[in-house]
Amino acid sequence: MLDDSRNKPINGESQIKRVFTKIIDDLGIYYKIGLTTDFTGKLFNEMYSWLGFTQDKLNDVVLTPSYVATLLVKMARVNKDSYVWDFATGSAGLLVAAMNEMLIDAKNTIASPDELALKSAKIKSEQLLGLEILPNIYILAVLNMILMGDGCSGIMNKDSLLDFDGKYGFANKNDDFPADAFVLNPPYSAKGNGMVFVEKAFSMMKKGYGAIIIQSSAGSGKAVYYNKRILKNNTLLASIKMPIDLFMGKSNVQTNVYVFKIGEAHQKDDTVKFIDFSNDGYTRTNRRKASVNLRDTDHAKERYQEIVDLVRFGKKKLKIFTENEYYEGTIDPENGADWNQTASIDTKPTLDDFKKTVSSYLAWEVSSLLKNESGDNERLGK
Repeated sequence: MLDDSRNKPINGESQIKRVFTKIIDDLGIYYKIGLTTDFTGKLFNEMYSWLGFTQDKLNDVVLTPSYVATLLVKMARVNKDSYVWDFATGSAGLLVAAMNEMLIDAKNTIASPDELALKSAKIKSEQLLGLEILPNIYILAVLNMILMGDGCSGIMNKDSLLDFDGKYGFANKNDDFPADAFVLNPPYSAKGNGMVFVEKAFSMMKKGYGAIIIQSSAGSGKAVYYNKRILKNNTLLASIKMPIDLFMGKSNVQTNVYVFKIGEAHQKDDTVKFIDFSNDGYTRTNRRKASVNLRDTDHAKERYQEIVDLVRFGKKKLKIFTENEYYEGTIDPENGADWNQTASIDTKPTLDDFKKTVSSYLAWEVSSLLKNESGDNERLGK
């Protein structure tokens, strides 16, 4: 532990236990009646700020906004039957988003109350797995999952790169976790900007989908070694450029979301969907005393849904976004640095452009002649 004082018992209780008890006593009722995860996210951002090392310039743990977590979960095509894991769990925001998506799907597709109850219990106890190496963050992740109704809390305090063998770790200890959905927001100081986690996770999966948010430089040269290895057994489906201010106040790096199909080698003719999501519809501020630092100012919810639809179904789902923001192209699987492409803009003038230019010029000439003629008449007293 970086700070043992929070686990030191005073009168038989540690600080963590006192905080947990206080939260359960005062806020438990709101979780029972179905309070949204946005409140949990705010609560954990506040608790996270208590940890001394969060102010350390060397710290690269950045919590994922809840709406981005939901986007990744949808990109990974999570449903009630998915088995989801995260190799750099943080506060478990991605797993909470996955759990919510799975429970919603279960409610929408299972009519029997008894069957729904059994399925919901299985989702929480068997279908989610997270690994977090930092002890302090691990405690927050466990607390987060428990607060959101996951009594099992399948979170392990392990190094996913060195100490994890793909087993459940809790129930069914001797069985491999049958992951078919992978979500990740890795620490950017890891090898390949974090792509090392992707390679490790995918090597333990036979099928499914993965969605990660990572520094854009991972797709343009900083992770060539890992990217080439990943594409030997997996397909890049989409590359999405995220807003530069997505992590305002915590990080200013440019990020991309990469979406993969697992278990199929990427071919040079496979279509990759490149999307410029710089305008996601949200306006962000970083004012400490502001009541709201995130405002939907341009159909943000609709934009996030359209991104999901574009990745899944392609160009026919274009509504809000333009063809300048959505581009279908290819990558070289042996390159590893060509994942961040944009739609090419044709600067060659067309015949219509020429006609418009000539028309505008003639209109200007006529206007000038009329003005000059009018001026001459006035001077002559006509």
